[in-house]
Amino acid sequence: MNRKVFYFSLLSMAVAGCSSINNKQASGDFDYASQQEAQLLVIPAGLDKPKQASDYYITDKINHKGPIGSEVDVRAPSLVLPIAASSRVESNNELAKIWFDQVLDDVDLQSFIYQALEQQLASDGVSMDTIDAENNIYESQWYNKEKKSGFWLFEEVDSTESLRFRFQFETKPHGRSVALMVSLVDYLRSDESGESAEMNLLDKQRAEMAMLNEIVAQVDYEYRKLQQENRLLRANQKLVSIGQNADQQPAYIVQMPIDLLWANMPIFFEDFGFTVADLNETKKIYYVDFVKPSMGLWDRIWGDEVPVIDIAEQRYQFVLAADENNINKTSLTIVDAQGEPLSNETLTNIFKVIEPGLSFREVY
Repeated sequence: MNRKVFYFSLLSMAVAGCSSINNKQASGDFDYASQQEAQLLVIPAGLDKPKQASDYYITDKINHKGPIGSEVDVRAPSLVLPIAASSRVESNNELAKIWFDQVLDDVDLQSFIYQALEQQLASDGVSMDTIDAENNIYESQWYNKEKKSGFWLFEEVDSTESLRFRFQFETKPHGRSVALMVSLVDYLRSDESGESAEMNLLDKQRAEMAMLNEIVAQVDYEYRKLQQENRLLRANQKLVSIGQNADQQPAYIVQMPIDLLWANMPIFFEDFGFTVADLNETKKIYYVDFVKPSMGLWDRIWGDEVPVIDIAEQRYQFVLAADENNINKTSLTIVDAQGEPLSNETLTNIFKVIEPGLSFREVY
């Protein structure tokens, strides 16, 4: 029993020793901090001053009021993390500031970021006040952080730290680039030594960067959520139908701009047994050879059945044409080796395979 108590005591001492380590300051020998400055060399009258090399000269024009020795904060500086789509930081900018570029054309960029800011503060249980609506300046209410010690009923509050932030938007004249800057405007700390409204510069920068990174992460989350909603909408939406092209020939009508459909067609060809032999980008024509995909033994075992388009194996032309009345609609005419468009009956027979492929549901 005594041995167990002894081991427990050693463990307690080790934990206590680890908890006393201050990760802000360097550890080691700081004798250099107490060294006296060497006196300048005095040259007696009548003697020439010896030649001095300036290779290792250190100027004295520095900040003499900064911390020295163990008081130096050795933590790595915080950085703004541009993890959201089309976000970027300015080089050599120490401010907690980030730029967002337009990603979604159907939403107002500044409103989108402002909503993400509101949602982040709401999730933190903090409200926000409008300071200057014309100049897009807002401030949060107090963030309160408590440091406690003890356990359960014996828990006590050792210190309380309160912070309040300012958020300012900056928009380019074209409206497709918006910057958000975060700054700490109020600080209050209360502990055993009393109250303090001062915060050192490095801690201030770290607090601002951390707050900004929380907002950037929220913007990224909102982007991802909106993309998921768009995928679900696209999966449930009928993007492909059977109709006619401008020459009244049977064709598929795809609810997609012609440039986007043209760029995505190689994905469709690869999945359904078509090989691109040639193309005419000006006329928006793909010349492809069709061979029905074969199903291997392992495909049958694992149930990975490849959908097959039931048409003859030969060369085809996929002719794309934009709708003059709707830029988001494109006609797709499939022309066989004899130069004849596939009939309405054939388009209907293969529609169940063609429709999901041309909707690109697995891509979006």
